[in-house]
Amino acid sequence: MKSLIKKALIKSAHNATVWGMLEATLFRLTRFLEREKYRNENAPPTPALNWEAALKIISPDLTVRHGVFRGLKYPAEKSVGSVLIPKLLGSYEQELQPLLQRLIPQNYSEIVDIGCAEGFYAIGLGRLFPASKIFAYDTNPEGIRLCRLMAQANQIESRLVTGSFCDAVALQNLPLTRRALVVSDCEGYEKHLFTAETVRKLANHDVLIEVHDFVDITLSAQLRAAFQTTHDLEIIESIDDLKKAQTYDFAELATFDLSQRKLLLAEHRPAIMEWFYFSSRILAK
Repeated sequence: MKSLIKKALIKSAHNATVWGMLEATLFRLTRFLEREKYRNENAPPTPALNWEAALKIISPDLTVRHGVFRGLKYPAEKSVGSVLIPKLLGSYEQELQPLLQRLIPQNYSEIVDIGCAEGFYAIGLGRLFPASKIFAYDTNPEGIRLCRLMAQANQIESRLVTGSFCDAVALQNLPLTRRALVVSDCEGYEKHLFTAETVRKLANHDVLIEVHDFVDITLSAQLRAAFQTTHDLEIIESIDDLKKAQTYDFAELATFDLSQRKLLLAEHRPAIMEWFYFSSRILAK
């Protein structure tokens, strides 16, 4: 029996079909397991990070430290749907900082934030444009609750109007006056929000949209087409978390090593994101 098995194996070794099957299954699996074993044995240790202690170093009073929202007060140690420490540090979506700084002279009459979460942009922009009325929407009740508390903490609650779900009709019917800034971060719903009719109603206003092409790859093309006759487009790309850890320089991070900085600055985006800033071509004339 052993002799027969040995002959069969020798014969199989000269058979291209059998060899191909082994290469595609057993040999590939063996190489994969070897690579995983090497990774596990040689992986760097997970950096130790006490998040509570880090928060006390970065912002013990829960106030944003840097950027255009510097001085924005958080009412609680909580962020809805995104990370807290980058917001308090002022590094969160720092890619947008030059644009927001440039927009300050516009002195917007209204701020509309669709997907406001706890209010980082709604209340931050409300402080940046002190004459504006603020409309903030989120389907998460906890986000709306915290947004209201943030408005109180920053003494602008009298200018804040909150709502849950904002669809195209609700956006079209908002009482926007001279020039508004509409900010949208609604996880792909922008496809249904910025219809041809909505864009026509927003012809005199500026719009900043976080585009979720990883949800629907057709979104950016649809938005370009919808706004092409009334607005000029500026595109801003997000920066990878690794690059942020390697290049962002804040005094509050001085006591943390590079691995810890990566954890503290990470925004955990699924891909390189784009923001579309549509400025009204009508008002630019």
